[in-house]
Amino acid sequence: MASLFYSLIDQTREFLHVTETLVPSVGEYLKKEISNHVAGWTEDEETKKLKLAILKTFFNVECCVSGTHSMDLVALAPFGEYTVLPGLDCTFSGGYQGLTDRIMSSLPEDVMVFNKPVKTIHWTGSFQEAAFPGETFPVLVECEDGSCFPAHHVIVTVPLGFLKEHLDTFFDPPLPAEKAEAIRKIGFGTNNKIFLEFEEPFWEPDCELIQVVWEDTSPLEDVAPALQDAWFKKLIGFLVLPSFSSVHVLCGFIAGLESEFMETLSDEEVLRSLTQVLRRITGNPRLPAPRSVLRTRWHSAPYTRGSYSYVAVGSTGDDLDLLAQPLPAEGASAQLQVLFAGEATHRTFYSTTHGALLSGWREADRLINLWDLQVQQPQPRL
Repeated sequence: MASLFYSLIDQTREFLHVTETLVPSVGEYLKKEISNHVAGWTEDEETKKLKLAILKTFFNVECCVSGTHSMDLVALAPFGEYTVLPGLDCTFSGGYQGLTDRIMSSLPEDVMVFNKPVKTIHWTGSFQEAAFPGETFPVLVECEDGSCFPAHHVIVTVPLGFLKEHLDTFFDPPLPAEKAEAIRKIGFGTNNKIFLEFEEPFWEPDCELIQVVWEDTSPLEDVAPALQDAWFKKLIGFLVLPSFSSVHVLCGFIAGLESEFMETLSDEEVLRSLTQVLRRITGNPRLPAPRSVLRTRWHSAPYTRGSYSYVAVGSTGDDLDLLAQPLPAEGASAQLQVLFAGEATHRTFYSTTHGALLSGWREADRLINLWDLQVQQPQPRL
């Protein structure tokens, strides 16, 4: 079933330069092809049901990868534009702050300002700053606490989910209609991690992944049970993290509306539900409960409102490029007032850390090139 599923995923990437697709989404294409395969299966009904249940698990895995509730929401035609970076995933010791600390290490200590949530970015203006008498600035960054920062340029790197929620108030004047429409059309979903810590491992020493298959589920059925009864069935399983200092941790992944519902539960409720799941899949009703749980809550977080972007049905890679374009539009008299970076602005590496990093370098280069040109221009003689 894994070979079948991933061969079909490979096929979905072949529609990149096709002028018209028979179905709009990756999910609909996968289901159509799977239906064709099912028609040729010759096993007994129980075996067929189990094969479909396994395929449903792979659909859930792909939802986690794409950060979407359903593959029916992911556009088919541009799906092949996403590029997988070669090599292994890199885990930063000490977390992501290791990356930002490294970036900041070359900067003077007093240039970074923290805990200043931004309320509105005012652009195409003429703002003054007491420290620079006689100079005007086209941009004013207004913070939630009332403080303001005038600037020549601002690079906006907030997640797409935040932009979607605050589109009407975050920019003054409002964004051009086509850029605002791109923000609305690009998909942005939730993929959360749930870490479970155990006193002792119940898995084999060489186990790396515990994958969960729920019988009586199928990608060809659109039955949606109540979230409170079955949210955990969207969980794709658990990654076994490397043990250290006698710490034994499983990391579960869950995407979509079920993931967002999980965020509304207490730690105790999550722990209780997942303990029952683990007892069921191991067949051990006395399996000790995890001693602690830690989880992400990307959808609830006010400055993210989700995890990362995908190209949704109704959008294309052109929308990501449009989101990345600076303001005012080219040809306007004021240069590069508002620039945009972040994973949702990278056409081929969206949803990734390297996409976010590269987009930041892209906008930094844009400003460097602008100022280099201005420095190189001959100065008027007195």
